Amino acid sequence: MKYKHIVWDWNGTLLDDLWLCVNAINYVLQSRDMPLVTTKSYRSIFCFPVIEYYKKLGFDFTKEPFPIPGFLEYYKNKFENCDLHQDAKIVLEKINQSGLTQSILSAGKQSSLINWVGYHNISHFFNQLVGIDNENADGKIEAGVHWLRTSLYKPENILLIGDTIHDSEVANDMGVKCALIPIGHVSKDRLKCTGETVLPSLKSILEYLEID
Repeated sequence: MKYKHIVWDWNGTLLDDLWLCVNAINYVLQSRDMPLVTTKSYRSIFCFPVIEYYKKLGFDFTKEPFPIPGFLEYYKNKFENCDLHQDAKIVLEKINQSGLTQSILSAGKQSSLINWVGYHNISHFFNQLVGIDNENADGKIEAGVHWLRTSLYKPENILLIGDTIHDSEVANDMGVKCALIPIGHVSKDRLKCTGETVLPSLKSILEYLEID
């Protein structure tokens, strides 16, 4: 096995928060009498930087500042209702038992990431939790590149696993391999357009890594 370390995305990959993000953005849209999104339409437009996603929804930032109030407040109030994706703990445990190490690289705020992972009782699976210093999902590439520079791992020994096109971009800038799973915020068809390996489920990662 060529990989020694797995870098996980958090939201949408390990954490099943797609439904909450759809509800939260619809809460904001409804309060402004703007058209609502479905899960399908959300997954067809969600992107990074997040400000571009908001523009696709119809927000005009020549007339108001970003970020838009309401989304994060709604999300934080409902966060405890989010579960990990099915099989997440099993996959994390089997990877640990195989001898590979793991970390999380998230576009979420560092302090929030630590709290979220701790809330789900999975902190012990990870060597490091790497978030960013703001709540605008801005700076994941820089955080990943910095983490890699200070880590003990070579890029060729790292696999990044995520659920968005941006995870592919992050992996490319880090110079590491990437596998994407269409269980989160971006549709399978859009993920396939990246040219990355697209796996059907979390559990399929074990076969991909040749872990029994």
